[in-house]
Amino acid sequence: MAQQSLLIRFQKWIAVAIAFSVLLYLGLTIWADGEKIQDELQDFDWMMFVYAILLTFSNYLLRFVKWHYLLKRLNVQMPLITDAWNFIAGLSMAISPGKAGELLKPYVVREVTKTPMTRTIPALVTERLTDGIAMLMLAAVGVTTYAGDQVHYLIIPAVVTAAGLLVLSNHSLTMFFINLLRPLPIIGKVIPKIEDMISAMRTCVAPISLLWTVFLSFFAWGAECVAYLLIFRGLGVEAPLDICSFIYSFATVAGSAMPGGLGISDGALVVGALSFLKTAEGVAYVTYSQAVAAAILTRLATLWLGVGIGALALLKVSNLLGKDISLQKPEENASV
Repeated sequence: MAQQSLLIRFQKWIAVAIAFSVLLYLGLTIWADGEKIQDELQDFDWMMFVYAILLTFSNYLLRFVKWHYLLKRLNVQMPLITDAWNFIAGLSMAISPGKAGELLKPYVVREVTKTPMTRTIPALVTERLTDGIAMLMLAAVGVTTYAGDQVHYLIIPAVVTAAGLLVLSNHSLTMFFINLLRPLPIIGKVIPKIEDMISAMRTCVAPISLLWTVFLSFFAWGAECVAYLLIFRGLGVEAPLDICSFIYSFATVAGSAMPGGLGISDGALVVGALSFLKTAEGVAYVTYSQAVAAAILTRLATLWLGVGIGALALLKVSNLLGKDISLQKPEENASV
């Protein structure tokens, strides 16, 4: 059966994502009173939205520097401009189911440089891993102060991440687990490729590399936390940076299992604003309509901006390759 063009699959993903988002925000708007949200948007200082978009672009730039650096660490000579288009196109894959569409980047690198995907998928994994570490760090800034009863949502992924890095850093421990898998009929056949991927992964998460990429991720996602703050400033709400950083990063971590965080991240932004933007006496100084408006504008400036420009870059990448992009299933790609 012929593989479906990624462009066609993307059209289906984005149609579902947009429909879901429209229904979600329609429900929130009806609940909040549409006229109140309309009033908030009419009075909104749109220069704050422009600044938020610029901060989002700085997020993309820093993350691209990280991605390209990881390829360099693996001795993959991907042309800078082509890789920039590749990275931007990858932004559109945030709404793909299970984020499987993000395999687009290793796929394009393979088509351009002939580097096996088993060598570059670890760069993608490290990119997402360091994003996750940075978001946990940003969320940890305020979790004990604002949501001590929710700290387990950060501790569990932090412990799992630390355990995984510990296993990777210890060759004997890594080989122990590989040898446990070796007798298995299906997995045993791809053990050499798994070993190649682990070797590349170890290169990506070497101490200096890990520190540098986490540093880039921290400031990249920190920029979007500031963007969330500026959205509130545009609505006339004086929201502190530490609370905005906590709400935005926690909402992003909470929604990471869903394509684009649809539904979960949006809801967490609204609930977080209502729960934590309070005076010392515990009185909320943000209205429900302001919280909903802030969530809508923030998601437009972060998620949907990336999906939009990523869609245009996807067409450019397809032209650069001179053919339709047709990703295989993830398990098939991993063995290429």
